[in-house]
Parts: sequence; C-alpha cells; structure tokens
Amino acid sequence: MSMLSRRTSPLWLAALVHRLSGLALAAFLPFHFLALGLAISGEARLEGFLRWADQPLVKLSEGLLVGLLAVHMLGGLRLLALENLAWREGQTRFALLAVAAAMVVVFVFLASVF
Repeated sequence: MSMLSRRTSPLWLAALVHRLSGLALAAFLPFHFLALGLAISGEARLEGFLRWADQPLVKLSEGLLVGLLAVHMLGGLRLLALENLAWREGQTRFALLAVAAAMVVVFVFLASVF
C-alpha cells in the first residue's frame, strides 16, 4: 500500500480530523476563559459581549464549535472502543458514523439557535 493511498483511507482521515479538532478546541479555550472573565468583571461588559455573540456569524461559529466537540468526542469514543475491544471489521463504518452523528448534532444545535 503506497503512502498516498494510506493517507486517503477513511480511518487515517478520521485520525487526522480527531487530532485537528482537538487542536482547534485547544485554540478556542483561551477565548472561552476570556468570556468567563467578562462575566466576573461586571454586568455591563458581559452584556456587551452577549450582544456581540448574538450575531449570525458568531452563531454559525458556535455551530462549528459544537461540531468540533461532537467530532472529537465521538472520535475519542471510537478510539477507546478500538483500543479496549476486539478488532472488528467495519471500523471505517464506525468512523463515518461518528462524522454523521456529529453533523446531526450540529444541525440540531443550529436549528435551536436560529
């Protein structure tokens, strides 16, 4: 199997998405702490932040964040099952199922926000 064919397999892509989603979530964390700090520093600053966060582009970004969380969580559960249970045929199907479930979570989240 060549290097290129391995890098296009669904399981390799699932591992890549899991790692990239983890990095994106780690990059988001300081902004989350900033928002929490605004909540502590005063009602007026928090209110200004919440007005800004009510914009449609920010809501779509929140949907992306929820998607990243879902993909990372479901990918992690798949990896836990892979490491602790017997190998089963159909690992590709499990990876694709995790992505599909994450997409459903995003659509449900965005439907509830808009």
